[in-house]
Formats: sequence, structure tokens, C-alpha cells
Amino acid sequence: MFKSIVPVLSQVPAEVCLGQQNRGMATLKAIQIRLKSVKNIQKITQSMKMVSAAKYSRAERDLKQARPYGVGAQQFYEKAEVVPKEDDNKKLFIAITSDRGLCGAVHTGVARYIRGELAKDPNIKVICVGDKSRAILSRLYGKNIEMVANEVGRLPPTFLDAAKLCNAILNLGYEYTDGKIIYNKFKSVVSYSVSDIPIFSLKSVESAEKLPVYDSLDSEVVQSYLEFSLASLLFYTMKEGACSEQSSRMTAMDNASKNAGEMIDKLTLTFNRTRQAVITRELIEIISGASALETKD
Repeated sequence: MFKSIVPVLSQVPAEVCLGQQNRGMATLKAIQIRLKSVKNIQKITQSMKMVSAAKYSRAERDLKQARPYGVGAQQFYEKAEVVPKEDDNKKLFIAITSDRGLCGAVHTGVARYIRGELAKDPNIKVICVGDKSRAILSRLYGKNIEMVANEVGRLPPTFLDAAKLCNAILNLGYEYTDGKIIYNKFKSVVSYSVSDIPIFSLKSVESAEKLPVYDSLDSEVVQSYLEFSLASLLFYTMKEGACSEQSSRMTAMDNASKNAGEMIDKLTLTFNRTRQAVITRELIEIISGASALETKD
């Protein structure tokens, strides 16, 4: 019987038979590898979502305690009506980001805001808190970056971190007249906005019209308060940015997990259809060979 099959199969070119079978098996193998890869990615995104949810809960609690630092420091500038001097205006922008990614457009929004301001005034100096803002801004405005603070975002920010950053900014050697702290202000779990807080130098504060309202203020007292207020504002904005980052990462990982689930369903359906087509084609070949043998006999 096996000898009689050889002439029948020899009528069909061997390249066609092997090519169809190899293409079917290669497609199944590729789909299977892709399906396994997407499942592994879904496990990672789900784990990252759970971790971000836990970190977000802690960051939100810490933010409520840190907000009085920022509100109090801002009220002093508002009540004293501090404005920068028009002559010799030197601006300094501080970008509050982190070193970590996979959190949506949190870092991109801060960098986009600063790029818009640099397009208007190319003399603005920038301090990047976090490597993500440096990576975005250094492509076009690398000369404007005065300092970069790394190792941000791995642990929750503390006032000691803000104090060290404040000390590094004051000892930088760049005497600015005024500037802004650009950060992400947390609104809700799915909402945040890019905001800014003004900062001023000692000369700008001393020239404020309503500063004499506060009694017993000399240069040393004002200088000490400005150092503390800058550290307080940095601490507050870092807490706002950390909370916004964790909430955005949690949302991004949730969306990634849902997209991975949809892709798994599509790949599973494609795999089953392709597998069924391969089985059907093999059955047709077997039945055709058997029919050819019966016809010949």
C-alpha cells in the first residue's frame, strides 16, 4: 500500500506541499510566541498597576500634609506684592519631574511648558529635577540647563531632599532675579495639570512696596526666610509631582492591561482559526490522497 502512495504524491510538486505546511506551522509558531509575549506583558502591567496604586495611596496622604508648606510660602509673595525688577531680568525655571517613565505624559507636559517659554526668551536658565526633563530639553536647549538632579522618583520625596536641592540651587552661582517652579498639580486620580509657582531673589523681595508692613525685617531675616520658603516650595511641588506621577502611572498601566487583554483575545482567535485551517488542509490532503488511491485501484 505504501508503494502505491508514492506515485500519487509524486504528481504534486514537493515544494508546494512542503511550502504550505511550513508556512502554516511557521504562522502558528509566530502567533504562539506573540501570544505568550503579550500575556507576560499583561502580567507585568497588572503588577505595576497594583504597586502604583499602593504608592499613590501613600503619596496622596503625604500631599495633604505637605500642602500647607506651599500655600504659606506663596501667600507671603502675594501679600507683600513682590514683583521682579525690570532692569537686568534673569529668569530661572525649575522643572519638577523624576527619573522614572511609564506614567503617561506627566514629564512631557512640564518639558513642553518650558520649551514654549524658552522659545519666547532663550536666555532663561533651567534646573532639571529628574532625568526625564533633562532628556527632553537637552535635545534643543542643552545650553540652557544649569543643573540636573538625578535619583528622583525612586523613593517618596522628603523635606531633606528639598533642602539639599535648595542648597545646591543657592550655591549654583547663577544670580536670578525671578523664576518659576514648573510642576504637575494633582487634581484627582485621573486628572492633573501643569502649574507654576513664582520665585524671587532677595533684591526683588526687598524692593517690594508692602514689605515694610512686616516689622523687624532686615536682610538676614529675609534671606533666611527666602531659603526656607524655596525649600518649602520645592518640597510641596515634589509631593504634588510624585502624587500626579503615581496616579498617572496607575491609569497608564490599567489601560495597558486592558489593551493587552484585547490583544490576547484577538491573537487567540487568530491562532485558533489558523490552527483549524492547517488541520482542515491536512485532512483535505489525506482525503484527496485516499480518494486518488481508490480511483487508481
